[in-house]
Amino acid sequence: MIISNVNFVDPVTETINNCDIKIDLGRITAFAAAGSLKDDGDGFIDATGLCASPSFCDIHSHFRDPGFTYKEDILSGAECAKRGGYTDIILMANTNPAVDNAETLLYIQNRCLETGIHVQTCGSVTKGLKGEELTDMADLKARGAVGFTDDGIPLMDEILLEKAMEICKSLDVPISLHEEDKNLIKESGVNTGEASAHYGIGGAPREAEYKLVARDIELAKKTGVRLDVQHVSCKETVELVRKARKAGFKNIYAEATPHHISMTETALFEYGSNAKMNPPLRTEEDRQAIIEGIKDGTISFIATDHAPHSKEEKDRPLLKAPSGILGLETAFSIGYEFLVESGAIKLPKLIRLLTLEPRQFYNMKCPAVGVNDPADLVIFDIKAKWRFTKSKSKSFNTPLKDRVMHGKIKYTLCGGKIVYEEI
Repeated sequence: MIISNVNFVDPVTETINNCDIKIDLGRITAFAAAGSLKDDGDGFIDATGLCASPSFCDIHSHFRDPGFTYKEDILSGAECAKRGGYTDIILMANTNPAVDNAETLLYIQNRCLETGIHVQTCGSVTKGLKGEELTDMADLKARGAVGFTDDGIPLMDEILLEKAMEICKSLDVPISLHEEDKNLIKESGVNTGEASAHYGIGGAPREAEYKLVARDIELAKKTGVRLDVQHVSCKETVELVRKARKAGFKNIYAEATPHHISMTETALFEYGSNAKMNPPLRTEEDRQAIIEGIKDGTISFIATDHAPHSKEEKDRPLLKAPSGILGLETAFSIGYEFLVESGAIKLPKLIRLLTLEPRQFYNMKCPAVGVNDPADLVIFDIKAKWRFTKSKSKSFNTPLKDRVMHGKIKYTLCGGKIVYEEI
C-alpha cells in the first residue's frame, strides 16, 4: 500500500512532515518525498490535505465482557476503537467475573484475538474486586495481564494497597487507581457544588478524590511503582501530581478524559444521566486546571474511560442511573477541538498524548514512527466536521449525541490492513 501526500505527525519529534508512506507485509518500508511514490496497483490512498500518525492507544477502556455484554462486548468495543483511530486498547478488570483468575483472563485474551487490533487486559488487584485479598498477581502477569487495577472501586485498605504496589514494582507492571474515598461521598456521579445544589443532594466532593490521591502518591513514592492516577477531575489532584513529578518522582502519572477536558457539572442540567460519571464533572476552574496540566506535562495521557451502559439503565432517575459514558469514537475530535483549536497545545502534542505516552507507560513500542515499524496508522482530516448520530457500540450513552464534532478519522490501519474506513 502507498499513502500519498500525507501530513505525517510524528509524536517523537513533535513535527509534521509532508510525505509518502510505503507499506509492505504489514510494515512501513519507506517515508518518501511527497508525490514521489506512484500507484503500483497494490493499494493507494491519496491523502492530499489529510494527516496521519501512529494509531492511538487507550489505556482505560471497559468492554463489559464477560458479564455485561448487553452493554458492550469485546468485538463491539473494538469496532468503536477502530472508528476512533485506536489499535491498542488496555481493558479494565471490573468484569463479571472479575479478571482475578486464569480462566477469565484466557477467555478475554481469546476474544481479543478476534478483533483485528491489539486488545489486552489488566488483572484485578483484589479477588472479586472486594478490596480484601490480593489476587495472584505474579501468575496473572505470567499469563499475560499487562497491569493491575480495581478501576471503578477505590482501594481503601492502605496496607493492602502498599503490598500490591510492591508486587507491581517487582513485576515491572503499572497499577491504575480509581481515586474516590467512598466514605466522603453521599451520592456518586454528581459534583458537590452547583450540581448537587441543583438536585438537592450531597453529591461527591472533590476532597474524596484529592485526599485519596495524596495518600496514594506517598505510597507510590515509597514503593517506586508506576502509578496511573485515573481520570483526574479536580485542580487539587493536578497540583498534587505536578508537585510529585517536579520533585523527581517520574513514576507517578495521571490521565485526563475527553469529558473532563470538555465539560463541567452544568452538563448534567442538559443531558441528565448521560453526563453522569465517576469522578463527576466539576467546575470550569477544574476543567482549565486539567488543561493546564496537559500543557505543562503534569498529565501524561488522554484516556477515554469508555464506559457503555444500556439505554434502559441510563433512563432511570439520575441517582439510580449508572455512571459512565462512551469515549473511543469521539476522543480525537474532542481533544482536537478543546486542546488544539482552543490554542492550548499544538497538534503533535495531542498526538503524543494519544500514541507515544500511553504505550511507553505499558512498556509498549510506538508503531509507525520509523522504517520497519508495524504499519499501525490513523489517517484523519482536521478540517472536517461531522455529527455524532450513531455509534458502533451496543450502547449510546453520551452527551455528545447529535453534536457537531471537529476533526474526523478517515482510515485506521493495523498491520498495514485497513480495519476502519469512513464511507
